[in-house]
Amino acid sequence: MVTTWEPTAAGVLRLPSGRLVRGRGLRHPLPVGPEPGFALYLLGKEPPAVSWEARWVRWPDFRLPSDRAAAGEALREAWERAAGERVEVACGGGVGRTGTALACLAVLDGVPGHEAVGYVREHYAPRAVETPWQRRFVARFTP
Repeated sequence: MVTTWEPTAAGVLRLPSGRLVRGRGLRHPLPVGPEPGFALYLLGKEPPAVSWEARWVRWPDFRLPSDRAAAGEALREAWERAAGERVEVACGGGVGRTGTALACLAVLDGVPGHEAVGYVREHYAPRAVETPWQRRFVARFTP
């Protein structure tokens, strides 16, 4: 059974394929409604435990993932699981690292790397992907 997000829920990004992924900031309260089935947390230190399945990628604020290969693997897993599960991608504020990861998911979904930041800024948050090196990371991300 497919159980994904409500398309109009706060923070939900619809990828071109129709997959829905929720982005959010962990410094904000958990939104009202269903919990994620799987979450990808992008933080400099290990996140607190949650009651759903989660994966942590060490990713310091305003930087890039400490292990880019592991980040790529985690992003691919999140994209695959979003086809039938409620997938959440989150960092502290829900903008820079989360936006970067969502743009990488857009690349996996077929958006050209040089257009993915614009796609996420238009459909998720206007300030998503905060630094020049995060933009380059997305542009060079390969599916």
